[in-house]
Amino acid sequence: GLPAAGRPKEKKRPRENKEVPRASLLSFQDEEEETEEVFKVKKSSYSKKIVKQLKKEYKEDLEKSKVRTEVNSPTNVEAPLEKPGQNKDIGQEDGTANSEHGEEEMEVESEKEDEKPKAGGAFSNALSSLNVLRPGEIPDAAFIHAARKKRQMARELGDFTPVESEPGKGRLVREDENDASDDEDDDEKRRIVFTVKEKSQRQKIAEEIGIEGSDDEALVAGEQDEELSRWEQEQIRKGINIPQVQPSQPAEVNNLYYQNTYQTLSYGSSYGIPYTYAAYGSSETKSQKSDNTVPFKTPSNEMTPVTIDLVKKQLKDRLDSMKEMHKANRQQYEKHQQSREDSTKAIESLEGSSGGIGEQYKFLQEMRGYVQDLLECFSEKVPLINDLESAMHQLYKQRASRLVQRRQDDIKDESSEFSSHSNKALMAPNLDSFGRDRVIYQEQVKRRTAEREARRARRRQAREQTGKMADHLEGLSSDDEETSTDITNFNLERDRILKESSKVFEDVLESFYSIDCIKSQFEAWRSKYFASYKDAYIGLCLPKLFNPLIRLQLLIWTPLEGKCRDFETMLWFESLLFYGCEEQEQVKDDADISLLPTIVERVVLPKLTVISENIWDPFSTTQTSRMVAIVQKLVDGYPSVVNAENKNTQVLLKALLLRMRRTLDDDVFMPLYPKNILENKNSGPYLFFQRQFWSSVKLLGNFLQWYGILSNKTLQELSIDGLLNRYILMAFQNSEYGEDSIKKAQSVIACFPKQWFSNLKGDKTISQLENFCRYLVHLADTIYRNSIGCSDVEKRNAREHIKQIIKLLASIRALDHAVTVANDHNIKELKILIEGK
Repeated sequence: GLPAAGRPKEKKRPRENKEVPRASLLSFQDEEEETEEVFKVKKSSYSKKIVKQLKKEYKEDLEKSKVRTEVNSPTNVEAPLEKPGQNKDIGQEDGTANSEHGEEEMEVESEKEDEKPKAGGAFSNALSSLNVLRPGEIPDAAFIHAARKKRQMARELGDFTPVESEPGKGRLVREDENDASDDEDDDEKRRIVFTVKEKSQRQKIAEEIGIEGSDDEALVAGEQDEELSRWEQEQIRKGINIPQVQPSQPAEVNNLYYQNTYQTLSYGSSYGIPYTYAAYGSSETKSQKSDNTVPFKTPSNEMTPVTIDLVKKQLKDRLDSMKEMHKANRQQYEKHQQSREDSTKAIESLEGSSGGIGEQYKFLQEMRGYVQDLLECFSEKVPLINDLESAMHQLYKQRASRLVQRRQDDIKDESSEFSSHSNKALMAPNLDSFGRDRVIYQEQVKRRTAEREARRARRRQAREQTGKMADHLEGLSSDDEETSTDITNFNLERDRILKESSKVFEDVLESFYSIDCIKSQFEAWRSKYFASYKDAYIGLCLPKLFNPLIRLQLLIWTPLEGKCRDFETMLWFESLLFYGCEEQEQVKDDADISLLPTIVERVVLPKLTVISENIWDPFSTTQTSRMVAIVQKLVDGYPSVVNAENKNTQVLLKALLLRMRRTLDDDVFMPLYPKNILENKNSGPYLFFQRQFWSSVKLLGNFLQWYGILSNKTLQELSIDGLLNRYILMAFQNSEYGEDSIKKAQSVIACFPKQWFSNLKGDKTISQLENFCRYLVHLADTIYRNSIGCSDVEKRNAREHIKQIIKLLASIRALDHAVTVANDHNIKELKILIEGK
């Protein structure tokens, strides 16, 4: 047996020599193992079947190892003693390999079977120098390595006889044996574990020592013992004050139990190792271990004595805490109840209002569609309405311009007829003073003269029929008569425009062009959902929405004509008169209240502006009176919009002023003739002069009709500076001084508003009338001088004329001039004359 055992030993030496250099290269790893504790996580990959088989083989190898140790100990001890360092290195190298490759130990066992004799001797020599591990002491790395080698040698020293075979045969045999369990291992590996089982202290120590999966049953048994002991201790603590069930049992039983459980067991047996480290040591170690055991101390039964007062106090404290908790819970319950009631009310209110919101949404969607359709309709029709309105304005403008041009031509014709300043010798015989063809011009003049005289004859005949011939003066009447051809053409064009206007909405439903239908839609919105109606600013949009429809109805509205209908009696005005004036209380800042004033501002005022610029003739007293009446009506009836601060009102007043200034510059003409020509009161120049004078006085009266609408400063500039001082005074100075002049002065003063003089203080009149007052004083002096040397009747007449002049001066508040005239002509009735003004 020994030679055979030596052969494999010599055969395997080269393998050991090959491994020694590898250990020397990693010498720092050996140093770490000597100084530090190495903890490795062991991953077991054996099934329960293999564990049971290994445990059985383990016990058999243990029994056989005892016999072989006695036989091989004399021969195997010498070799390791010769080279202890080498054996130590080999052992450390094997321990490191085992720790690194713990999961593959079964695969390398066939290779290590050839080294059994040498390894067994070395390991037995290493174990002889180890001390017995005391209970509770943590083993070091060397002890763990020794334990691993001991277990390895126990396996190698079994009944298995090494046989020379191929190097990988042992591994193949073991792998074949493990093939049966691979399927089970694969199934276990495929299972997903969702929990991590904490390891007990014994299991951690077992991993440190190197106990493999074959000792799991011993570990489980040890854990059960620990759990049992903990449970017993807890039960003992809980039952300290409770009488013992077995009082006859002595307390030593428990001590013995715990001693047997924790202290009498060796360190290895607690982990399921069936042998102890003392098996290879002396008997002294056993006695030393038994002497060093510490007996378990049972918990003390001494507790604070329980009394009735203590129990009462605890119960009372418990009751108080429960009451406080009940109070807090009660408050929380009441709070939740209140919250629940509030939520219920909120739900009910929301459920109740949801129906109205749905209806409101439906109504607003319908209104949205209606308004969109209405705007689309207006976007197509409004340009047509604008064109028709412009055509109508152009028609009236052409007629007014034709009448003005005819009046200007008549003035030019008469002026050129009676002018004595034409120098015919210096001009070509076929041209007149204006460079016109004389023959053609003379034919046109004759035609215009015939037409003019015919119109005057018809007006004179009409005054005779009405009995106004005695009070009429030439020039006070307006020559606005038209020919039948002009009237026919005007009416045809007017009828055409009206016919076109009636076709504008012929392809539109009534609900999209009737003011009543549109108004009813928005009235329904206002009455049902006033808040959204107000938020949408409908009150501000309605005037613009009704604007084209109202302008279409005002297409032929011209307040300068006598047959013109008042706009307040039209259908649109009556339809919108009471819009937004329900019986309910009026809301502050409601825009619907000012609907009609806004329409007047945006529709009527622009219409009047166009009329005043293009149609109104300031020379016509009738048209001026009607124009003043409509503007005054707007000022009195709609003061919120027709005022000096309103933009449209300012535009209208500017248009009126521009038209009056244009008339003053273009239409007023005052001829100047020598007095010898004017002495013949039946001559053409005298009649033309008188006509132009009285037409200027009439224009002065027309201008002053705007008192109260235009400012006094503007009126005084137009009427006094522009007309009286510029034209009328020149005519006064060119006329004879006498009764005729006094009558003319009375007519001029009658045009002045009395309000100009009623608020004057002192004895002076307004500054613009100073020239007119001087003329009156000069007239009184002239009348007095002309009466010198005349009969008494003429003197009395002259004195009466002077008194009339004093009255005229007093009527315009020119008291200083009146006193001067009275003093100059010894008029003692001054006070009576002034008071009788």
